[in-house]
Amino acid sequence: MSVASVTEISATSTKSFDDAVAQGISRASDTLRNVKGAWVKESKVDIEDGSISAYKVNMQVTFELDK
Repeated sequence: MSVASVTEISATSTKSFDDAVAQGISRASDTLRNVKGAWVKESKVDIEDGSISAYKVNMQVTFELDK
């Protein structure tokens, strides 16, 4: 039997939503052990002078707890 926990993180990229998700998962994996999945709860953009300046995502990351 395994037990998991969920934590919410935010990540930002100037390139794309996909890059923001990848950066968030990469950073979460540096800090948390046994990352198993993520759910993107929210995505939004920042606008400056009529153009997108940043892509932002809020994710819930699931990780398995050590036995």
